[in-house]
Amino acid sequence: MIFLRYESFGSYIRLFPVTTALIALNIVYFIVAAWSGNMNNVYHVVDFGAFVTKYPEDPYGMLQPWRYITSIFMHSGLEHLLYNMFALLVFAPPLERLMKSSKYALFYLLCGIAGNGMSALVNVVERDTLTHVGVGASGAIYGVYGAFLYISLFRKPQLDESSRKTVYTILIFGVIYSLLVPRVDLWAHIGGALAGFLLYNVLDRAKARRQRRQT
Repeated sequence: MIFLRYESFGSYIRLFPVTTALIALNIVYFIVAAWSGNMNNVYHVVDFGAFVTKYPEDPYGMLQPWRYITSIFMHSGLEHLLYNMFALLVFAPPLERLMKSSKYALFYLLCGIAGNGMSALVNVVERDTLTHVGVGASGAIYGVYGAFLYISLFRKPQLDESSRKTVYTILIFGVIYSLLVPRVDLWAHIGGALAGFLLYNVLDRAKARRQRRQT
């Protein structure tokens, strides 16, 4: 079971530097934002970098594109933060080892960006709200799940049966949770997971081509 963590604190930091840095950055960002104001105040959250789209003048948030990234490190409350950081703590390390730290860092950011992009796209199509505000690492974390879904389906020898079942269970539970719980952005989760699946496919194919050239 690759998702069980047995490392000491020091070993975890040494083995998974990017995951450690991401967790630390999320926590520090939350502390600063919460200390500075009310996290339930939408204007305060926007001031600290939440992802914002406004229809029709800026339906995809491209007037302030940095929000695609800053929002990945923001959370609406302590429960939101703890839930996502636990997922990152447990499930991200095996992927960091598989991908190597630099690729994994870029992968994580791209999945978070894709989650925001999918959320914006669906909001435009459905005309759900004129102003959409989103925060959270969930899109990026679902990208991690998406990568493991690809591995579970197409690279089965890399995962034991228990780990594969865990991946399927998490994704099913995640969809149900996203549908039932108010203010959870289902489409950001789907966008992140889809990006993770597709990006890992691209990386996997590139790795296979390199290996063929070397033989």
